[in-house]
Amino acid sequence: MAEAAPRARTAIRVLLVDDHQVVRRGLRTFLEVQDDIEVVGEAADGAEGVARAEELRPDVVLMDVKMPGMDGIEALRKLRELDNPAKVLIVTSFTEQRTVVPALRAGASGYVYKDVDPDALAGAIRSVHAGHVLLQPEVAVALLSQDEGNGGTGRGGTLTEREREVLGLIADGRSNREIARALVLSEKTVKTHVSNILMKLDLADRTQAALWAVRHGVTGWSTGPAK
Repeated sequence: MAEAAPRARTAIRVLLVDDHQVVRRGLRTFLEVQDDIEVVGEAADGAEGVARAEELRPDVVLMDVKMPGMDGIEALRKLRELDNPAKVLIVTSFTEQRTVVPALRAGASGYVYKDVDPDALAGAIRSVHAGHVLLQPEVAVALLSQDEGNGGTGRGGTLTEREREVLGLIADGRSNREIARALVLSEKTVKTHVSNILMKLDLADRTQAALWAVRHGVTGWSTGPAK
């Protein structure tokens, strides 16, 4: 029997967190045929997911929302408290859409529905790994309406012209590497600009920065995975 082709050296390491074994098995079966994605582990609830994420240090965590014990949102908050660098992609059903906003507030990089097309799921994993934020228009509207009047409002005048350029590219879903290429800067310089933007606007993360930019007309909104 021919040996399977070796997986790419830069494969995206993914952790599956879902309380349904059949769901985890289905996700693993599909993702393991992707040359650039490697499933490094599974967990059946939020607490185990946090422990496994700390142990395995995956690049991306596919996180269910509704789980017994510690749910996905609480697990996400715990990962952020631990400064775990993994990007978290929430997996939810359409009927659980109200849980998406709290998940994004807690630091998720985006979400996909449980009936997502397999190729779209792989694209979403690649996209959040590259630093993009995945939102559908209706969720962006919900976030904006909740965020109205909160941190950063009216402080855009404190940003330099370069910081506004960086902010616009964040809102377009660009990663630091892509911003660096677009503005002919080093990634280290871009990271400094991003930190300054968050500090000046009193924002917690890139998602809030992107929403601030949309609300204040800095740029258009990017709603899907990078092509």
